[in-house]
Amino acid sequence: MAIFQRNTKVKPALCRTGALAVSAALLRHKSAGAGMAIIWMLLVMALFAPWLSPHDPNEQDLYHVLQGPSRAHLLGTDDVGRDLLSRVLYGARISLIVGLLSTLTATVIGVFLGLVAGYKGGLIDGFIMRLTDTVMCIPGLILLLVMAAALGPGIHNIIIAISALGWTVFARITRGQVLMVRELPYVEAARAAGASGWRIMFQHLLPNSMAPLIVASSITVGGAIMLESAAAFLGLGVQPPTPSWGEALRVGYSYLEIVPLFSLAPGLMITLAVLAFNFLGDGLRDVLDPRLRGEGDKIK
Repeated sequence: MAIFQRNTKVKPALCRTGALAVSAALLRHKSAGAGMAIIWMLLVMALFAPWLSPHDPNEQDLYHVLQGPSRAHLLGTDDVGRDLLSRVLYGARISLIVGLLSTLTATVIGVFLGLVAGYKGGLIDGFIMRLTDTVMCIPGLILLLVMAAALGPGIHNIIIAISALGWTVFARITRGQVLMVRELPYVEAARAAGASGWRIMFQHLLPNSMAPLIVASSITVGGAIMLESAAAFLGLGVQPPTPSWGEALRVGYSYLEIVPLFSLAPGLMITLAVLAFNFLGDGLRDVLDPRLRGEGDKIK
């Protein structure tokens, strides 16, 4: 009994040590470190936008429309006199909310379906994989536009549409991992001990499939931000006056010669956000994939 108690107390410490080791390895990884720095910058922008913004993002000054950078407006003003810097800062909220929530939703759906398909096999596996293949065959942007047009504009509908696109990647990754580990001795031992199928899936198969899923999630966030910006650029994202990088890019495109920063500033933020999450995903791949630990940064 005493031995059991000591072991249960050691497990959280080991988990914390592993998390710290991964974090340290990511900081040593050049591209991952740069990505994490940019992501932290975006989070600070989104969380502290009311304190960082020099003006109300929706405050209009019709006497100073399409102005260049000045002391009062560091990035200038838009077509109705709103401060561009304030709207760029607040726009980080929409992009991060859509990117993170849509990725989380897609991950939950895809992982569940991948676990069921890989573990059950047979007709269930065939049906789920054919559904996955069907969705993946449809061009992503077209499906996004169709769903956004059918559901209507708005942040909630954009999250639903992007989630409906992204779950296929997680389903295929999870199924592939489950097929590799479901016949291993420890799974057979759990099955022989009378563990239910759901317990085996979530307590034995899922934890051993997390590494590639974490990498895919990081990269998917960047893709979701880009899709939200594309939908907003086409008028199917969040509606004015809510600040959005994609919406600012759409409107500013018409005034590119007059006020270049109107579209260049939100376009640069979209680029930085997508690159940051892709850099983080590359770093996570190098750190978490045992086959790549001999190359690049290792967990010490």
